[in-house]
Amino acid sequence: MTTIHSQQVWINQQDLADTKVVERELSTSDLQPDEVLLETDSFGFSANNITYAALGFKMGYWGFFPATDSHDSSDTGFGIVPVWGFATVKASRHSGIKEGEKVFGYLPMASHWVIKAGKVAPHGFSDIHEKRKSISPVYDQYLRCFADPGYDASREAWQLNFRPLYMTSFVLDDFVAEKARDETLLLSSASSKTALGTAQLLKDKKAPRKASYRVVGLTSKANVDKVKASECYDAVYSYDDLSELGHDSRYWLLDFAANGTLINNLAKQLGDNLSAVTLIGATDWKAQEKPNPKLLDAEIFFAPARVKLRQSEWGHDEFLTKYANAWQRFASKVSDQFFEQSHCGTEAITQLYLDTLNGSGQARALNVASFD
Repeated sequence: MTTIHSQQVWINQQDLADTKVVERELSTSDLQPDEVLLETDSFGFSANNITYAALGFKMGYWGFFPATDSHDSSDTGFGIVPVWGFATVKASRHSGIKEGEKVFGYLPMASHWVIKAGKVAPHGFSDIHEKRKSISPVYDQYLRCFADPGYDASREAWQLNFRPLYMTSFVLDDFVAEKARDETLLLSSASSKTALGTAQLLKDKKAPRKASYRVVGLTSKANVDKVKASECYDAVYSYDDLSELGHDSRYWLLDFAANGTLINNLAKQLGDNLSAVTLIGATDWKAQEKPNPKLLDAEIFFAPARVKLRQSEWGHDEFLTKYANAWQRFASKVSDQFFEQSHCGTEAITQLYLDTLNGSGQARALNVASFD
């Protein structure tokens, strides 16, 4: 028997700036059949994780890793924010999963966590634990690193920070390509990692697709030069210069910001030329006015549904191979625009969370967090 002390960072679901560190004892002798104890090696952190917290109730992100293992009534209303990271199998009661295996997937902000393994295959397995209230099976998959064509041991920081975001970019590009004709594609929050990845794919694939759309980024004035330097867009405008958008084109807004005021300003500027709005993310989660999908006649893009669709059509292995090839091209294109930053221990992890929450984190940092 081995006793593990799991360190966990809990967030007040009603006050996202209220955090606390909790320690829970886990014993390997308590593992039930098919249960697996994962030890977190490292995880990435960005504005995407704040979106998980901000939309925790609306989209169901609080349901993955419930903070309910305490009899202390003061814990009521706390939750654990999901992250993407690497973990090692510390103990296993599933015959198809061995101790020491390294996996990549959806984890809690915790040093250790128990899952119940199911759907075991050569490429990975899923968590089918009864306590896990999942919104999509895509979030429940753990990829075995040794069988993952997208894994590169020398670029773990990139995978931690970009893989979940670039996965959205990958399937969003696929979605847009089916419908786009000669529109101008407007991407808000153009400096965000997900928008950059989407723009790069859309722009680079335009010629092979024989498409005539344009890829235009919208960002803050301070970020215009940086976004232009990425060369992922055909053109870049600041939010203060929306009047420079002409009326000689139809526009499709791919919105990553969830800022209702921005969308309303675009609607006033472009009128009937704004032909479509697709809501994707919420980088501006503090925006006082949120977009109203019904009034905008907007479509909400849910990446896991598109991932599931393409995995079923292409097969899991082909999907991962196509993704890995696209990811490698993108990483080589923007590798000089980001730097790695380490955050070790619960105090540093909590500070990273708070800095990202209040917008003082470094957008160009590839954050690598660990509990040791």
